[in-house]
Amino acid sequence: MKVLITGANGFVGNALWRRLDAEPGMQAVGSVRAPEMAARHPQWSAVGELTATTDWSALLTGVDVVVHTAARVHVLDDSAADPVSAFRCVNVHGTLRLARQAAAAGVTRFVFVSSVKVNGESTPRGCPFTADDSPAPLDAYGVSKHEAECALRELASQTGLELVIIRPPLVYGPGVKANFAAMMQWLARGRPLPLGAVDNRRSLVALGNLVDLLVTCLQHPAATGQTFLVSDGEDVSTTQLLRRMGTALGRPARLLQVPPSWLEWGAARIGKGDVARRLCGSLQVDITKTRELLGWHPPLSLDEGLKKAAGGAA
Repeated sequence: MKVLITGANGFVGNALWRRLDAEPGMQAVGSVRAPEMAARHPQWSAVGELTATTDWSALLTGVDVVVHTAARVHVLDDSAADPVSAFRCVNVHGTLRLARQAAAAGVTRFVFVSSVKVNGESTPRGCPFTADDSPAPLDAYGVSKHEAECALRELASQTGLELVIIRPPLVYGPGVKANFAAMMQWLARGRPLPLGAVDNRRSLVALGNLVDLLVTCLQHPAATGQTFLVSDGEDVSTTQLLRRMGTALGRPARLLQVPPSWLEWGAARIGKGDVARRLCGSLQVDITKTRELLGWHPPLSLDEGLKKAAGGAA
């Protein structure tokens, strides 16, 4: 089977690349944005920016499945003058251009890495999102991913392209960046954190678990036309996560018992309200459909995933 991985140098794309490169019977080819990135591997090709005019034809020859991980990713404090248009250009128009050319080239299946942000930003504790909930994206990134999903479904109905959509929550693992990496660095340095009284619930997914689900979806007949949520299968509070992260790092977490309402108030005063809401709020996903329809179970536990992330950060 020949698989095209877009964003082959990215956090998820590169992990999938390494997994498929070691799988018997799999031939992986990758797309990256810049020529200097393509120079890192003979099976990677530079395609430039992901837009409505990107030419994928040379890369799609003989490809059976496309796994689309490349995207304009969500960032806090987006500096774009028109964030919605910027996200749409890449995540909607660029994605649809790839899918159209894939269908025309005879590609059988298109696996789209979307985001739980299509479902929304938070859940009441104990009331997780399901894959078949009505979408409720709130920010430009989530809106663009939802619009891409809708456009892909329409294209699939017109062409027969087998579409699989996967919506991960926060993905962590070796090389993770942003807030997750910052928390690991703070713990590794023994810094006290005011997060010892947060009783929320969050779903996360280890990079290895997400990659394993992507591999499952390359060929599984029941995956066609479906949308799946994915997680480690265990939801934890921010306080619990930090303690277990500290264990993985070999540095017990030093957590101060500060009421979450105080944290949110203080963060809002310094323009970090979104960060505090993510740390203190709940976002849970129900992966029952993924388990039952695909017979899939996360191969890594949360603690195993954290150990891998800690090893990658060392």
